[in-house]
Amino acid sequence: MWILARPLIASDMVGPRAWFGGLFYRNSHKRCGNYEKINGYPLTPLQEQRLQRLKDRLNVPFDETRPDHQDALKALWNASFPETSLTGLVSEQWKDMGWQGANPSTDFRGCGFISLENLLFFARTYPASFRRILFKQEGIRAAWEYPFAVAGINISFMLIQMLDLYSEKPKNLRGANFIRILSEDEEAFDVLYCIAFQMMDAQWLAMRASYLQFNEVLQATRIQLERELSLEDVHRIQDLPAYNLLYK
Repeated sequence: MWILARPLIASDMVGPRAWFGGLFYRNSHKRCGNYEKINGYPLTPLQEQRLQRLKDRLNVPFDETRPDHQDALKALWNASFPETSLTGLVSEQWKDMGWQGANPSTDFRGCGFISLENLLFFARTYPASFRRILFKQEGIRAAWEYPFAVAGINISFMLIQMLDLYSEKPKNLRGANFIRILSEDEEAFDVLYCIAFQMMDAQWLAMRASYLQFNEVLQATRIQLERELSLEDVHRIQDLPAYNLLYK
C-alpha cells in the first residue's frame, strides 16, 4: 500500500502559505496553556466513552467477505459515480477512483475499515467538497496527480498518528483539545478527516505539487492541523479555522 514514508515531525517545512489567506493563522499567544496541564489530563465519563468507541473503530480490519463491508464499498462507489454501474467488487473501474489495483480491499489493509468509513462519510456529508476533490475540479492540476482513494487512506493514517489515538489518554495539547471536541460531537474524527482532505488538496495546489511530493504535502497539512488543534478558542470542530474550507 502507498503509505507514509516516515513519521511526520514538527520540524518539517510547511511550504507556500498563500492558500491560508489570513484565515488559517491565529497568533501564537492564543495557544492553550502549558504542556504540564496535559500530563494526567482527566477524562470525563463521556469523553472516555467516546474515545473508546473511536478506538474500537480503529481495531476493525477491512474484511472483503463481510456483507456490511461489501455494502459500504458499494455505497462509496455509488456516491462517487452515481450514473455508472459497478461491475464488481473486483473491477478495473476502481482505478478511476484512485485505488492501486482492481481490488480496493488490498489498500485497506494498511488502515482498516475506518478508512473506508471516513471516505464514505466525506461523500455523504460534504458531497460537493468530496466530488470537487475526487474529480480535481479546482485549480491548476499537475500532470501526475495524487490518487484520490489511496490519498484518503493516508489521511486516515496520518490523523490516527497525529492524535495518538492508541494511547490511553492524550499526551499533548492537540490530543486533549480533540477529546474535548469529541465530547461535543461524536463525529468529530470523521469531520476532521474531511477538513484534512480539503486542506491537503489546497496545500497541493498552493505548492504546485506532483505525485512524488505527496508526503511533503501531507506533512504540511499535519503541521497546520496541529497548530489549529492547539488554539485556545477551539471548543467545537466548527471552531477550527479550516472548517470553512468545506463550504467554499
